[in-house]
Order: sequence, then C-alpha cells, then structure tokens
Amino acid sequence: MTSPSEQGRLAGPLSMSVANLCHRLQPQVSARTAAGFAEVLRRLGGPLQVAVAGRIKSGKSTLVNALIGRRVAPTDVGECTRLVTRFQYGTVDRVEIVFRDGRKQVLPFSADGMIPAEPGIDIDQVSHIEAYLTNAVLQGMTVIDTPGLGSLDAASVSRTEELLGAAKHRKPEDTEEDEEGSDELDDTSRNAVAGAEAVLYVVTQGVRADDQQALAAFTAATASREAGPVNAIAVLNKADTIAPESVEGSGGDVWKAATLLSEKQAATLKPRVADVLPVIGLIAESAESGGFTSPDAEALRRLAEMDDDILETMLISADIFTSWECDVAAGIRLRLLEKLDLFGVRYAVEAIREEPDITAGSLRRKLLDASGLEAVRQRLSIVFAARADGIKAAAALASVTALAHASGDPAERQRVHDAIEVLLAKPEAHQLRLLEALTLVASGAVDMPEDLSEEVLRVGSNADIGAQLGKPGAPRAELAAHALERAGWWRSFASFGATPAQSRVAHVVHRAYFLIWQQIRD
Repeated sequence: MTSPSEQGRLAGPLSMSVANLCHRLQPQVSARTAAGFAEVLRRLGGPLQVAVAGRIKSGKSTLVNALIGRRVAPTDVGECTRLVTRFQYGTVDRVEIVFRDGRKQVLPFSADGMIPAEPGIDIDQVSHIEAYLTNAVLQGMTVIDTPGLGSLDAASVSRTEELLGAAKHRKPEDTEEDEEGSDELDDTSRNAVAGAEAVLYVVTQGVRADDQQALAAFTAATASREAGPVNAIAVLNKADTIAPESVEGSGGDVWKAATLLSEKQAATLKPRVADVLPVIGLIAESAESGGFTSPDAEALRRLAEMDDDILETMLISADIFTSWECDVAAGIRLRLLEKLDLFGVRYAVEAIREEPDITAGSLRRKLLDASGLEAVRQRLSIVFAARADGIKAAAALASVTALAHASGDPAERQRVHDAIEVLLAKPEAHQLRLLEALTLVASGAVDMPEDLSEEVLRVGSNADIGAQLGKPGAPRAELAAHALERAGWWRSFASFGATPAQSRVAHVVHRAYFLIWQQIRD
C-alpha cells in the first residue's frame, strides 16, 4: 500500500488508485517490469511535467523564463538551446548536464545567472540538462524546455524525442537481452515511462500545416499518448508583431488583432489543444523576471517628455529608434528594445503620459498585464493544475500498460490488463475512461460526427458540471434533466447507431452523463 508520506505527494485520489495498483502488482511481475513500476510511482509523486514545444525562434525559452519568473533559460542560439532542459524545484540552485552514459557534470551559471549558451562540452554525448531552482512555481510544475521538433538538426530532434517519449518504442525482440532477473530498466521500458504529461505549444503568427503534424507527433504523455484538449494548450507568442490591418475586425488595435488571430488558430489546431492564447513573451519575461528596472523606467519617462511627432517617427522602426539623436543615449534605447521591443516602449510611454507620477513598480505591473502572461497562467491552472490528478493517473496507466507489453510475457500482460480493468470499473475511476475516450476522438482514432465529437470534447474537457453539459449557470433541476436525457441518448446510440469503435466511446459518454446526473441529484 501507499505510505502516508507518499500519499501526501500524490495529485489526488486517481493517482493514489494507480499507485496502489502498482504496489499490488510489483510482487507479481518480473524484476524489470517491477523496476518500471517503481519509476511510475516516482513520477506519480512528482509535480506535473509540462513540455514547452514549438518551432525554432518561436520564443519558447523566453516564455519559459516568464513562467518561471527568472531569466535562466538561454534565449540566444547556442549549444544549450539544442538540448532539452528540465526545470524543477530544488532546495539549492544548481545545473547538471546528464550524459547519455548516465554521468552527470555540474554546470556553473553564467555571470548573469543564466545557463550558459555555450557550455564548452561535446553535446553529442549529452542526454539533457537538469536545472534545479528554489522557485515556488516549480513546486507544482516541472517545466521542460525543448529545442523543438522539425527544427535545428536531427540530433536535437532525437534528444527531444528520447527524453519526451516521442520516439517510436523499439520492440522487445529488437533489443539485446539483459541479464536474467535484472532489475534495471532496458531502453524499451525506460521509453515507456519517459514523457511529459502536458504540452504548452508555442506558435507565432501563422499556424502552418506541419504545426499540426508536429503537435500530433509530439508525445504529450507517456507511452505515446498524443496531445489533446485535456493536456495541451497553445499560445500565440510575439503577439505585438502582428500587423492589425492584416486581421479583419481588429479596428487597428494590435491586441484585438492578436485575440482574433488566436481564435482562428484555435479552430485550426482543434481538437489538439484546449485553447490558443495571445502573449508577448519578451515583455512578460522582462516584467516578471526582474529584467525591467528603475533606470529603464526613468529612461522611458524621458522619452515620454519628447515631442509627439518626433517620438512617433522614432517608433517607426528599431533602426530609427536607436539611431535618432536625442537626450536618451543610444545604448539605453537599445537596452529598452531588447527588453520591451517597440510595442512595449510605446505602451510604457503612453502609460507614463496618462499617469505622470507612476512608479517603476506600477509601470512594471502594467507591462506585465499588457503581456498576457496572467491569462496564460490562469489557463494553465484551469487546464493543467486542476486536472493534474487525472492527467497524471492516465499517463501512469499508459506507462503501466506499455511496461507490461514490453515484458514480452503474455501471462504478465494479462495480469496487468485484468488489474487495470478492475480499477477502471470503479465509479470513481470513470474519469480515466472518459479521458481515454476523449483522446481517441481528439486524435481521430475514432471517427465521430462533428456534433458528437464536440459533445465528447465538452464533456471530457471541463471540470465544471455546467460547462460539461453546455449549460453554464443553469438551475440544478435543468442540469439534472439534461444529463439524464443525454445519458439515455448515448446509450441508444451505442446500441443501435454506432460502429463498434463509436459504441465503446458512446458507452463511456453515457456513463459520464449518468454519473453527472447522480452527482447533481445527490
């Protein structure tokens, strides 16, 4: 059974049920599979692992710094930006290079407190980087910065796939046999357990066709479970670079244009992600990580005192802004651009003109508000944090299944399968079946009519009952009646109108509605 101290670290009752299942099965499986279960238990007790993915130059590392609240991930192209870096909580700040052979080497921070972009090592021998930071955000979420898929070089992509579990698992018969009775994880088992549990996908102005392919291929959880609306959201980064005249209905407003474009991208990426939100990662990083200082605010105050026509001319382009002769030194203006870009400079100047006595701290908070970071954090909390128990439990069950399959022992595989079926038959574990059904529909593995697909996504992607039923704010009696009516409809569909694959999903949705009805009634 799970120890009290271990239970305290688990995300919730579903994770606890899976942990107990692993404990019960460990004496009944091979030493190698039992070692895999031990790794599953370790991951169940840790924070939710969120991978930040996207193309090169999409601003992933800048966004990572903003989320962590510390400028530590290198943003300039260098050797370290070609490596996967895991940012997790630690009692002492340290960075370790993990080599492919298991060796570890401490990597000192650079003078500015960042991970050095050029550590001076043979990165072909490196698996990934582990960064431990005394940061409260990381107590609830491990952030994985990736070099991205379909970018940079084949070695970078391979390292990303290996660590996150996106590489196709080798079949047991293709691997060399380990010593009989070994309790070490072989490559197949290790890959079965590896993987992020959620994805934050970063796009810029245009969602390309291969963005969808990359997101589909990017394993968001263990055992090659694909990204879906339960465990993936996207952000439209560099929202300040959007030309508002290119987006119909924006009225010339940059943020309105970014919001409208995000909505279009959400429709394009649906159902791979729960939402697409606009963000200005550079401003968020500067405002949240301490990069924006009192001298910066003073320089902006001096710019705000300039003649309108001159300042407007300067803000036409970065070259004009830094080369124009004025009282603010060119080096200071260049620093402002590096921290805020032209949009941020303009926004800050307007804020100062509206409130001449504004303090540096208040100006920083206004810039942070303008970056859109808070909305991203709130969505992360809703999509990831509130569902951490279900996400982690589903990922752990996928790993348990993959480990049993990798063992090559039919009896062991059946034993694990039967134990999982017993667990999933319990009413409190139905959420796991619903997450599985949602993933099948979202990934296209089960083809459903569009209206039914949307209903499955709605029921499976929301925690609030009103939102699940598509009737937010409705009275309890109305919600109960609707849940019972839809439960009956899906039961009929499962029996009379569905294909075998659709029927399996329909039975899960029927039970979900029935359990919702019971919950409202009770």
